[in-house]
Amino acid sequence: MNKIPLSFYENKDVLAVAQSLLGKSIYTMIDDVLTAGIITETEAYAGKTDKASHAYGGRRTKRTETMYMPGGTSYVYFTYGMHHLFNIVTSVKDDPQAILIRGIIPSKGIDIQKKRRRQNGNHLANGPAKLCQALGITLKQNCIPLSGEIVWLQDFGEKPKQKDIIICPRVGVDYAGEDALLPYRFIWNHPDYKSAKKPQ
Repeated sequence: MNKIPLSFYENKDVLAVAQSLLGKSIYTMIDDVLTAGIITETEAYAGKTDKASHAYGGRRTKRTETMYMPGGTSYVYFTYGMHHLFNIVTSVKDDPQAILIRGIIPSKGIDIQKKRRRQNGNHLANGPAKLCQALGITLKQNCIPLSGEIVWLQDFGEKPKQKDIIICPRVGVDYAGEDALLPYRFIWNHPDYKSAKKPQ
């Protein structure tokens, strides 16, 4: 099994990790059901200095405490009273950098993902809330190491060419002022993937 080691996530350059995640596969084993998808869209959040980050200015709350864990920890939060969002904590302990996984191409357990999503369309997991629903990710998967048997990533050597990576500002972070314009979103321009949010 080509499971990605925790050392991969300990890189202090969150932008480099966010881009290198494109093409990796995310797996979940939830309720004894295996599902997976190829990561096609990510967003980087650079911790204490990033006004778009939950941990901006060193903010520590019950929710954000997970971000201060070592790289390779899952950070799942609930938003708008209805959506789960899955993030990967990066860097080292007490340096709260994280990457939001915004989209995947389903690759295993697709029928299960369709059932969870209650739809059969082409855009099964092309948004952060959609992919959590498809993969069965909830708050139960918050703050767990990505080296276990619940949520993990694998590397099969699939990697987009640089010319096929769209780099643009993040989604829904207007509150971050000038940091909302930072080019911290990475999209693999893959023929089987179309982001729910058009790049700006």
